[in-house]
Amino acid sequence: MSTERPGSTSLSSLSSDEMERYQAHLSLPGFGPAGQARLRRASVLLVGVGGLGCPAAQYLVAAGIGALTLVDDDIIETTNLQRQVLFGDDDLGRLKVDVAAERLSAINGAVRIESRRERLVGSNARAQVAGHDLVIDGCDNFATRYVVNDACALEALPLVSGSIYRYEGQVALFESPHTPCYRCVFPESPEAETPCHDAGVLGALAGLVGSAMAGEAVQWLANGASALAGRMLLVDTASMRFRNVRLQRAADCALCGASPSIHEPTAVATCAVAR
Repeated sequence: MSTERPGSTSLSSLSSDEMERYQAHLSLPGFGPAGQARLRRASVLLVGVGGLGCPAAQYLVAAGIGALTLVDDDIIETTNLQRQVLFGDDDLGRLKVDVAAERLSAINGAVRIESRRERLVGSNARAQVAGHDLVIDGCDNFATRYVVNDACALEALPLVSGSIYRYEGQVALFESPHTPCYRCVFPESPEAETPCHDAGVLGALAGLVGSAMAGEAVQWLANGASALAGRMLLVDTASMRFRNVRLQRAADCALCGASPSIHEPTAVATCAVAR
């Protein structure tokens, strides 16, 4: 990602079509044409094209991101349709990345979209994230979440992470070693997980959290700003309460602590001492 700051790029670097399409961005204080130009040059990896990935991808593409890589190996099922807003009845049984790529290209044909029909795992995670400017984790399981975090920390890439459960959601931006990593905050993974359709999840919550993830990514890529770098947004739609809490680095974190023991992405190793 470019380190230049807003103010160095003129309107002449944008085409007339871009000036019209992104006028709302160009009018924003601290964003402007320089921010839009940086956004156009940026590449994002989206892990998971589900409840969070669908709205996040839509807003990234509409915002004028340069390139978006979609990673997911799932097919579309009926239970997805309540919250995965890129899909409809006619898409059942198709690969999520294929349908998403079609719909996203229709939103903004200038964005380069790559579909990777595979699951991100420890053995391929670093290769998957490499070459991108930022990673968005919209996966639906803890095993993948730890692997994505490890790969981003090891490759020195910013990671926007989000999750939803029933009526609650959370969003954070991790940029290890400048901020805590996901393992600092959650040193141990729960022993068992319950799928969304069994535990329940408010469909609109996915849109709320996914949009917040896209907003953080766009602002980070456009001008290096993030309200959630080293912080976490907690959302409770049952009470419509929002909290923003500061995160702390863990000195004993197995990934980014003083004596790291994790040197490749893994879903099982945790910080040395559970907290």
